[in-house]
Amino acid sequence: MNWGAARRNFRKGRRQVAAWLLLGAALTLAGCGDPSRFETGPVVAAPSAKPVRPPVQSQAAEREHERILATYGGAYDDPKLEALISGIVDRLVAASDRPDLTYKVTILNSGAVNAFALPTGQLYVTRGLIALATDTSELSSVLSHEMAHVLAKHAAIREDQARQAALVARVVTDMGNDPSMTALALAKTKLSMASFSRQQELEADGIGIGISARAQFDPYGAARFLTAMERNAALKANRGTGDSRTDFLSSHPATPERVSNAQNNARQYTAPQGGWRGERGERDREAYLNAIDNIVYGEDPSEGFVRGRRFLHPKLGFTFQVPDSFTLDNTAQAVIGLREGGNQAMRFDVVRVPAEQSLADYLNSGWMENVDKSSTEELTVNGFPTASVTARGEQWQFRVYALRFGSDVYRFIFATRQRTAESDRNARETVNSFRRLSLDEIQAARPLRIKVISVQPGDTVESLSHRMSGVDRPLERFRVLNGLDAHAQVKPRELVKIVID
Repeated sequence: MNWGAARRNFRKGRRQVAAWLLLGAALTLAGCGDPSRFETGPVVAAPSAKPVRPPVQSQAAEREHERILATYGGAYDDPKLEALISGIVDRLVAASDRPDLTYKVTILNSGAVNAFALPTGQLYVTRGLIALATDTSELSSVLSHEMAHVLAKHAAIREDQARQAALVARVVTDMGNDPSMTALALAKTKLSMASFSRQQELEADGIGIGISARAQFDPYGAARFLTAMERNAALKANRGTGDSRTDFLSSHPATPERVSNAQNNARQYTAPQGGWRGERGERDREAYLNAIDNIVYGEDPSEGFVRGRRFLHPKLGFTFQVPDSFTLDNTAQAVIGLREGGNQAMRFDVVRVPAEQSLADYLNSGWMENVDKSSTEELTVNGFPTASVTARGEQWQFRVYALRFGSDVYRFIFATRQRTAESDRNARETVNSFRRLSLDEIQAARPLRIKVISVQPGDTVESLSHRMSGVDRPLERFRVLNGLDAHAQVKPRELVKIVID
């Protein structure tokens, strides 16, 4: 979580808090959003249809660049990685239809698996995505996909589409007398937008695979990496593999559809007669793994991190823990906890409260609707002043705690479908676990890293997974990180990734 940005965001309107919590819960319930694809993400209006050499950044693009850096923990500095990516991009550019264009790649210091592009030719890839890829062809598929968005001017097209949709919505709202017909017209507009975006993603997949193949990378890298992202998302959401859910209104096509399309596209660039087309092209797993050896894995400790059921923030000096039945996710906006089954959720964030304002006054100040003022309690948690209230929404019931730690006030917002003794106990135990970190704990807090090792005779997937530390479900995570399906085994002398503390 970016705590500086969070403080600014949490000063917004009164109704947003409940909506944020519900949104956070809903996203987590649905599988932590949909990271299993390359996102076009925060594109901005194209100042020019033609990126020039070097990429010229408009003021809007510069602001967007700064926003992206702030959201994703800044840039990740690693000359070895940068050299690898630069080499891949040079080959892709030379193989593209516009070798005159120039791209600049920024590695983002985020454990999220994501990549996106600005229409000016600025490409972004997270170190989380780099850690998940297993060879140069997989990373090239991501970079060429993002280049394809730039080449196809998808940002400008999407802006035009959005403007048309807004106009249709306004006309329908202003002129429609039949509510059912108005709703139908708006739904059709939304469907059109969603379909258009899916089409863009599939088009970018096709263009990107062609570029990768012409650059002599294995064109099947895209299908493998899309599959890896889906498995990684399933692991993160703790929902097991094989989820083929399809969100029709999603802005992106379902991963199985993209994998199938990617495989079909890749077949166009392989030939039974052999040659580089028949041999599928370069993967260079060894060079790739050597380049990512020792890369930071997961969250950056400077922004707080999750270890099992515990959240620690060494820089701010505190920690707390959720009950056994909960999982934690440190998102860019808040720390989100979710109980198994999804009927209870927690949001932890920070808010600015004047020192002269009591916590009880703050909780009843109107930033959240339907607060039961008679439920207000003032208490002390491990020496820190705390207050709590309850509130009720249409489908969720809330218990909210505000805790003052130094000059900051932290909020625990617990939501439950139905308030029970167990939901109250879960909330109380979580808040009561909040405490100051000791100096030893702060000094011991280190980031997880990817370590590349050579498989020795006698090693198995199981034995190697036992060498992983600081991660949950190490056996499944080892398989996902190394592109191994449920039955695949490792071979002596091959390189594999493990996560170490």
